[in-house]
Amino acid sequence: MTQPPARVPGHLPSRIPVVVVGAGQAGLAAAHELVHRGLVPGTDFLILDADTGPGGAWQHRWDSLTLGRAHGIADLPGLKMERPDPQIPASRLVADYYRRYEETFSLRVVRPVRVISVHDTGDTGDTGGADGGSHSGELELTVLCGGNGGNGDSGDSGDSGDSGNEAGGICGTLRTRILVNATGTWTHPYIPYVPGIADFTGRQLHTVDYVRSEDFAGQKVLVVGGGLSAVQFLLELNRPGSARETVWATRRPPNFTRTDFDQRWGYGVEQRVREATFNGRRPASVVRNTGIPPRPDYLDAVDTGILVSHGMFSRITAHAATWGAPSDSALKDAAPLPDGSSPLARPDSWKPFPPGHSEDVDAIFWNTGFRPALDHLAPLHLREPGGGIRMADEVRVAKDPRVLLVGYGSTASTVGANRAGRLAGRAAARLLDSQP
Repeated sequence: MTQPPARVPGHLPSRIPVVVVGAGQAGLAAAHELVHRGLVPGTDFLILDADTGPGGAWQHRWDSLTLGRAHGIADLPGLKMERPDPQIPASRLVADYYRRYEETFSLRVVRPVRVISVHDTGDTGDTGGADGGSHSGELELTVLCGGNGGNGDSGDSGDSGDSGNEAGGICGTLRTRILVNATGTWTHPYIPYVPGIADFTGRQLHTVDYVRSEDFAGQKVLVVGGGLSAVQFLLELNRPGSARETVWATRRPPNFTRTDFDQRWGYGVEQRVREATFNGRRPASVVRNTGIPPRPDYLDAVDTGILVSHGMFSRITAHAATWGAPSDSALKDAAPLPDGSSPLARPDSWKPFPPGHSEDVDAIFWNTGFRPALDHLAPLHLREPGGGIRMADEVRVAKDPRVLLVGYGSTASTVGANRAGRLAGRAAARLLDSQP
């Protein structure tokens, strides 16, 4: 093993063999694999996390989300989660679980620290990557340290108390031979551009901004998006004491599936996403790959009109949304099959408003997904012309094998994140062994 690294102001080393960016599920799973392979936290690898405390994106979820109502969360390797209490918010349960995990394996996560850029030092190597060359030089990370909140590098005691980094602003750079990137998507919410979006005088919010349904009491809410978050919020907003009325808008007909989610279904979803990332395409939206399961409460909500999409509006005014003609893709998705039947599992969930129809609303609630939080990797020029990052396998970037992406593409799920962590740990160990 290497000797303990020298420290620089801000409690960060100037150089360390492996850096894991992000301490959500994917990052913690990767860290566990590194520990399993004999690497020492704080000496052989370092975990940097932008949040002030454990929990990853889960700590920011809305109050009403419990593990019984979500897809659930897979156990991290080496430590099972205690049976979740469905009455306790998932944000609190998962944060507590991740905190125990960090303490159990003495992971010494440094937080709050945000990586704002990663550059190739250019010391050695070429630009061939996995396509025919090798990158044997170091990567240099520029990091932004937060205030005095959260847990930092807690020193030799292993205590995960409030001994966090108290530096403000840029706290320096550090060099690494291997970067395990596990930054997820939560910090990059996506809202599509619609003409007039800036003119709306009511409230606009994204999934990341939602707290509780009572905040919309007496309001008419336009819910945008075809994924499970939109579906669950529509049901929640229609409870007593919540919204006065909801309107559902999606670009395509709601993708209700005819079968429940199971292991075979999940494998098929991952295969489709894997094919895209191996070819450098952007991973498709979650709803395009997963669909909406045929749960009884969802199907009942179709019958009552709550889960009935009216298509996508084409313009926003100060107080309303106005519909245009359905898109070609929407028409294609809803077109009758050769035998005259509908391709939709629930054709009654798709009733587009006619062109010119307008709906006055008090709030627009965008549940339109996320994009991978990879801006800090831009100096490495990893993206393909189509905007995606071509992967050599599930974790290795084709253009630069020093960069391992976990929780990206086919591994962007609780089960996939664990698998990606194991793969990244193995890949990092092999890379370290192969480098001088």
